[in-house]
Amino acid sequence: MHRLPLLTCLALPLAALAEESAPEQPPAAAVEVIDAGNASAHDDLQRRLAESEQQRQALAAQLANPDNSQDEAVIGRLRQENQRLKLKLLEAQSQQPPRLLTEQQTWYLSGGATAVLAFLLGALSRGSRRRQRREWIN
Repeated sequence: MHRLPLLTCLALPLAALAEESAPEQPPAAAVEVIDAGNASAHDDLQRRLAESEQQRQALAAQLANPDNSQDEAVIGRLRQENQRLKLKLLEAQSQQPPRLLTEQQTWYLSGGATAVLAFLLGALSRGSRRRQRREWIN
């Protein structure tokens, strides 16, 4: 019972391969008619192909040339701008007033304030009545 679907699944790829055939070729007469009608388009495509090939060769030569003055000029300009921005950042940082407290001091103060507040709340919640020494002993 379980072998039948398995055998069917194995047989399907073989059937698909058997049905595969060579791609159909258009008739030769139709190709000749198309070529005669598109001769000018064919010439245009040939011309564009030649232009593209020339551009590709020029770009390949430009990439192969390590002494590219345009790239060096751009890199120099970017370095100068980077230096200018670094100086501007340092100037802006120096104009800012110094912080009153550092981050570590801020955390220390907030912890201290929490401890004082907890102590005060504990003292207030105890009430005004004080326990006497004899009340401590059971």
